[in-house]
Amino acid sequence: MQVQTRWVTIAGLALILALGFGGWGLYRVFSPDPGDPRVVLENSQRAARGQQTQIDQLQQRVSTLTRSDQISREANRDLQSTLAERDEEVAALRADVAFYERLVGSTAQRRGLAVHALRLQPQNDTAWHFTTTLTQNLNRGAVSTGELSLTIEGTRAGKLQKLAWGELRQQPGATGVPYSFKYFQQVEGDVFLPADFTPVRVSVRLAPKSGAAIEQSFTWADAIRDIAPATATE
Repeated sequence: MQVQTRWVTIAGLALILALGFGGWGLYRVFSPDPGDPRVVLENSQRAARGQQTQIDQLQQRVSTLTRSDQISREANRDLQSTLAERDEEVAALRADVAFYERLVGSTAQRRGLAVHALRLQPQNDTAWHFTTTLTQNLNRGAVSTGELSLTIEGTRAGKLQKLAWGELRQQPGATGVPYSFKYFQQVEGDVFLPADFTPVRVSVRLAPKSGAAIEQSFTWADAIRDIAPATATE
């Protein structure tokens, strides 16, 4: 009985070994050779796909970072622009406060009717828009009323020329721009210059309803700045 059991065991082991060697043989027969060009090509394609996936991921990351940097730069530019605008507003408000203090403050110097500032801005090749700031604090509570007009000196065809108010308005006999105020007022209007005329100096003439006329001059360079200080020629 023991002999029979031993032979059964040996036969089982032999069968297992036979199946193992058979399987190995089949694997060797049907499995591709690592040196087979098809295997090499498939491996290369698999590696290429993996590299392309990495490239796509890196490109996506670069694109995301680039967009994030662009957004940050735009936000920074907007912030800087806003801060610059706020600085300009603060400077303008401080200038206004200083102006009002000089005009109506308790320590303000008393002055009669005057042209505080003149500003000229181009509208096209020949048209200019002017803004004048008129002030007076000598007679507090009194109303200053009258008309404002301009004359502009310059050169034309190599000769000195002075353009009167009617020529500047292109209306012979044109009346001045009216003004009426207690402490200050901005008076605006438009003038027209000949195309071949080179301006040098602007004179502002105030003709009050009572009292003598007042004239103040500005260089053209000062007048085309944001705010030009006056040079009195009363």
